[in-house]
Amino acid sequence: MAPHPSQPACEARDGAGETHQRFLERAFNRLGLPPDLRRLLLAPFRETRLSIPLERRRDGTVELEVYTGYRVQHNHARGPFKGGLRFHPTVSLDETRALARLMTWKTALVDVPFGGAKGGVAVDPKALRPEELETLTKRFVQKLAPLLGTHQDVLAPDIGTHARVMAWILEEYSKAHGYTPGVVTGKPVALGGSEGREEATGHGVAHLSALAAQDMGLALRGARVAVQGFGNVGRHAARAFAALGARVVALADSRGAVHRAEGIDLQAAERHVAATGSLCGLPGAEPLDGEALLALDCEVLVPAAVGCVIHGGNAHRVRAPLVVEAANMPVTYEGDRILRGRGVTVLPDLLANAGGVLASYYEWVQNLQEFPWPRRTVIRRLEGRLGRAYREVAALAREQGVDLRTAAYELAVRRVAQAVSLRGF
Repeated sequence: MAPHPSQPACEARDGAGETHQRFLERAFNRLGLPPDLRRLLLAPFRETRLSIPLERRRDGTVELEVYTGYRVQHNHARGPFKGGLRFHPTVSLDETRALARLMTWKTALVDVPFGGAKGGVAVDPKALRPEELETLTKRFVQKLAPLLGTHQDVLAPDIGTHARVMAWILEEYSKAHGYTPGVVTGKPVALGGSEGREEATGHGVAHLSALAAQDMGLALRGARVAVQGFGNVGRHAARAFAALGARVVALADSRGAVHRAEGIDLQAAERHVAATGSLCGLPGAEPLDGEALLALDCEVLVPAAVGCVIHGGNAHRVRAPLVVEAANMPVTYEGDRILRGRGVTVLPDLLANAGGVLASYYEWVQNLQEFPWPRRTVIRRLEGRLGRAYREVAALAREQGVDLRTAAYELAVRRVAQAVSLRGF
């Protein structure tokens, strides 16, 4: 059976690293950046590879396994390194490097004082017992601690990690440095986390989709939405689309997809996943092949899982006029070229999923101030900053006669290049 599109599977296609490189080169060329500055913007500040030993009990015996972890700190010209920590079997240095670069441009695009970084461990967290996952997390922090800090490098959740993992990071780092909540974001609210943080990325996806739909003359109320991915981002995005009056007609997770033309009962879907661990077999919905979801007849398609799911081999089958990249790099360079040629509007990941970056920034600010904000303040500021970023990107796209992705990269790269040039090498 072919891998489900929510699984990282870029084989035989241009993967995350190549896709990001080609998007960047397009921006570099449009900005006319000199070769030395291009090399500097591409080169990571630091790449760290870690070996993390973990004793695991299996059938009454103890086995030692050694996992590989990474932290790529790409650029800090505009502020401390910032980026998530991913636990997934496919984590690699190439992927981590590409995602670290993406964070640099993302923080610049929404104009927050952070740089870009990314981390990960090549492990299936679902295969570990809770105590094993805690030990693995804390050993990762032990080895990386000299490079972390509130004004040095700030961690956050990503695929396979969550608020409890962030709490373990806080605990381990604080053993040597005292209570330091600003070293990690995405924490439980009780430990200095922010109200509204969990829903921020998904909420931002829907909010930005409404702005893009308005510019397209597309009515979001009553529009059919397909969401590929039902983790934190996909789940909250689906909720937010429904709150805006859209009809969520298809959902997918790592095990399968479901479809209901009249609209899926999202509360029922969440209860079913909580009870069974998957969307498969959701009462009242029909099973759907994962590739078929991407080609579904709908107005808005939201890839909200992992990268490279829309590529040169299937982009021509996408029927939605608006594709919203809730995941990081879900559309490859070739897939993007095909979608643009067909007149499909792509709201790029650089902007579409930046709600999480903003919420992390707001949490960091609250930690520095030691003054928590209510949810309404977080959401109001989130929508305001995302709206401003969207208007800047859309205005540049209209002015230059380019698509939203090209405009977003151009705006972000210009800001980072300016900071690097002002600070000096």
